[in-house]
Amino acid sequence: MDALELVAHPARMRIVHALRGGRTLTTAELCARLPGVSKAMVYRHVEALAAAGILEVAQEQRVRGAVERHYRLRAERAVIGAEEAASATVADHRQVFVTAMAVLISEFMAYLDHENADPAADLVGYRQHALWLDRADLEQLIVELRRAIAPAMANEPAPGRARYLLSPILFPVEDAPES
Repeated sequence: MDALELVAHPARMRIVHALRGGRTLTTAELCARLPGVSKAMVYRHVEALAAAGILEVAQEQRVRGAVERHYRLRAERAVIGAEEAASATVADHRQVFVTAMAVLISEFMAYLDHENADPAADLVGYRQHALWLDRADLEQLIVELRRAIAPAMANEPAPGRARYLLSPILFPVEDAPES
């Protein structure tokens, strides 16, 4: 199974999101963070992600006669590479985008379902901006976004830090006007 097929499944995508940011979680802890996903499905998808090398066992310990595994994300393995993205069909891109949007909606609804959810205080945002860009402008924007986001991705959990999900989406909505 290739990376596109592996991460393009809603439950597997949610597992990857849950483990981002340097977290290590047991399958039971993942089940608690994925409401609406059956325990059997979480176990099955954790196994598939581990077999593909996207997850690794960070720690094992005996708990009441069973071995409890703590999993860690191998972030470098949980990406769809440029070559794979370039060879994907329009149908593949459609499927991955729809899956990503479904997962984003699930994650947002789970946030809102928390007893202490406060979108205003948490500075929740969901804005869209229309930008006129040529190829060079677009490439520069991508470089600058990566430069701004990358340092925050390296942050470790710490007192006073909340975990946020950032989902940049960028695509053309119309052709450039004729000159």
